[in-house]
Amino acid sequence: MISLPSSFLHNPILLNIGLARHVADWNYSNVNSPFLRIYLVMEGEAWLSINGKKYKLTPGNLYLIPPYTVHDDACDGRFMLYYIHVYENNDTNLSVFEEFDFPVEIAATELEELIVKRLLEINPGFELRHYDPHSYSSEWAFFSSIARRQSLEPYVLMQTKGIINQLFSCFLKQAVQTNLYNDSRVYKAAQYIREHLHTKLLLKNIAGYCNISEDYLIRLFKRDLQMTPVAYINKKRIEKAQLKLIDENVSIKNIAYSLAFDNLSYFNRVFKNIVGKTPSEYIRCVQEADVLKT
Repeated sequence: MISLPSSFLHNPILLNIGLARHVADWNYSNVNSPFLRIYLVMEGEAWLSINGKKYKLTPGNLYLIPPYTVHDDACDGRFMLYYIHVYENNDTNLSVFEEFDFPVEIAATELEELIVKRLLEINPGFELRHYDPHSYSSEWAFFSSIARRQSLEPYVLMQTKGIINQLFSCFLKQAVQTNLYNDSRVYKAAQYIREHLHTKLLLKNIAGYCNISEDYLIRLFKRDLQMTPVAYINKKRIEKAQLKLIDENVSIKNIAYSLAFDNLSYFNRVFKNIVGKTPSEYIRCVQEADVLKT
């Protein structure tokens, strides 16, 4: 049995929080960004689609969308919700989302509503300027949110982190530990991969680190993760690339090389297979969204 990490989220950074009021204007498809979302619905109704499953967003409930989760939003009337966007600053450790399957929807208590309001109260000015997800996934919005944290009082940062983990713990209570890492060798290999994404990862080195053969390593990954070690490596590298591409000052070529892709064409192919867009198309979406802020 794998133990829970030392904190529910290794180092949660609040990016945005606010109270949004919509009137049939919350309709976006194929939303995918490197941070998690928590919603507290207050009035009206809307719909959230994740992996082909549709959820009706109703008042009095909390909703969780993990990072790198493709989803669609839709509403056709009045809809009001508190939104919280959090970036998990976790470069090397396994994410809690890899170790647990979380419910998308849970009932909120009066306490959860109070602490969401408190989180907004102590973090004024972190509301979204535009509700288009591509807009607030842009370099300006992402890094300006992180930069603003430097000016906050230590007690605010501590209280913010505590509230985020308290809200997250409500979902954790109903979460189910996955079978992905019941085999300690798969867990060990996945951790090794996360710590060495910037290096040339060879199967023989990963297998040797776990004291097993390459063939057996492949079989274990296919059994537990339903993918090969190479596919897992690419998935984690592309997730890292998505975050790096938000920074418009870093070239696609440099990002590819920093993640140990020695072939730019291969990086582009892998990126498109996983994200659904080429790196250039991904950047173009960010740049077009930046225009909305002017």
